Amino acid sequence: MTKRVVLGALFGALTVLGTGCGDECVDQFDCRDKGAAPAGQEWICNADNKCELQNLVLPPEEDAGTEEDAGTEVDAGAEVDAGTEVDAGTEDAGTEVDAGTDAGMNVAKGEACTASTDCMAGLRCEAATCQSLLIAVTGNDGGTRALVAEYDVPGMTSLSADGVASAYPRFGPDGAQVAFVQGDVTGAAGELAVRPVPLTADAPTVLTTGTAAGGARIRYMEWEPGNLIAWVRGSTGISTIAATGGTPAQATGNGTFPDWAPDGTSFAYSAANTGISISTGSGMPTPLQGSPDSGEQPHYNRTTSQLLFLANPEGTTVNFGAEATPVLKLYSLPVTGGGDPKLLAGTSTRAVEGGSVDSYIANPNWSPDGKWVAYVRANFLLIGNAATLCGNVGAELCGTDRGNDIYVQGVDASGGKLGEPVLFAENATLPSFSPDGRLLAYILGGELRVQAIDPATGAATGTAIVHPKTTYTVLTSEGDDHRPRWQPR
Repeated sequence: MTKRVVLGALFGALTVLGTGCGDECVDQFDCRDKGAAPAGQEWICNADNKCELQNLVLPPEEDAGTEEDAGTEVDAGAEVDAGTEVDAGTEDAGTEVDAGTDAGMNVAKGEACTASTDCMAGLRCEAATCQSLLIAVTGNDGGTRALVAEYDVPGMTSLSADGVASAYPRFGPDGAQVAFVQGDVTGAAGELAVRPVPLTADAPTVLTTGTAAGGARIRYMEWEPGNLIAWVRGSTGISTIAATGGTPAQATGNGTFPDWAPDGTSFAYSAANTGISISTGSGMPTPLQGSPDSGEQPHYNRTTSQLLFLANPEGTTVNFGAEATPVLKLYSLPVTGGGDPKLLAGTSTRAVEGGSVDSYIANPNWSPDGKWVAYVRANFLLIGNAATLCGNVGAELCGTDRGNDIYVQGVDASGGKLGEPVLFAENATLPSFSPDGRLLAYILGGELRVQAIDPATGAATGTAIVHPKTTYTVLTSEGDDHRPRWQPR
């Protein structure tokens, strides 16, 4: 029995939420009620939140076919525009987060430093000066673009040349390079390329292509903390290549969602019906002791010994359109020694007229010190076994439940829950902790936002820095593949 990759249509179904007041759309999926676009064109959501036709830059995304191991990643959804949040403007947002009483971390942006630990939160020591950390995302301006931005300065820079498609930007271990896929980002002809940071006028260095590395699309790519770059080779497993180039190596014959261990040579991954496995770069991968067969989307914590993953141990599914989707919960488990998984966030249900409002967990991410986990709780209206994400249905049906919210949960030294979850951002998705753990980046209404987190309570603090979608709409449709990635300190 094979399992298909749940991409294209399902991501579209789950990413459609209500728009802000007066908005026609927050992303291109909201434009589906315009009907089929003419040949050679597609509907997009422009900077004015209106649907408009654009000439196609990329071929339509291909179905991954009957992939046995792609898992079932579910994007928690495109987010309702907050509407009234203050735009950070075009100048430096000037909101670096004070590190409080932490040792070091007191040198402000633009001042002299000898190490990144000298610099305030959100900054790194570069050329002996504290400078803003970069964030990498994938966006759309009529074509798909790999983008980088200073976290506190609204505005983004494309990594590829004008008119060249690109996607999936990932930083190297010292933050001095960024890798991405360019050209045919939805097919086997896509190129895995690397550029230096800060960006120079030099053309990207191409390391390999999907054609040369197994004849399949390059996706679910991950790089830091080591010298190897890993990616999923279409439906045939995981490959790696040195950041300096050379011949790609086939690391596994199946599996997806690779996530690097602290050593930069071992990684965790998931495969359909077999759960989480660990590849050490040599020998056969080994199953993670104690992980359920339904385990997927693993995330290492590189400070503790804990692994974060999603699972559906009861086998519960609901139908978003024609696709059967597992209802996932969030767990942690020690990488060494295994044991019983600890539940960090479960599903929920409450009865409403004609059915129920239920929820599942998606898009989890660790804080660097392992003390916090951010995740998305997605709420959906369930009638029979037909599910519709809240935000796509009237308030009289879902009540006050939004389509998706970001929560932050405390985690103790054993990997268990510490306290109750804290609501961090409403109608938002794809949370990503900064490498100093003091900021959380996320996507709301097609915009990148960055907000400080209270290290004592996990609550949002201060005003979010907003990167307006005046040029680029940040994509969320491929779940964790589109999660913001921070430049290492």
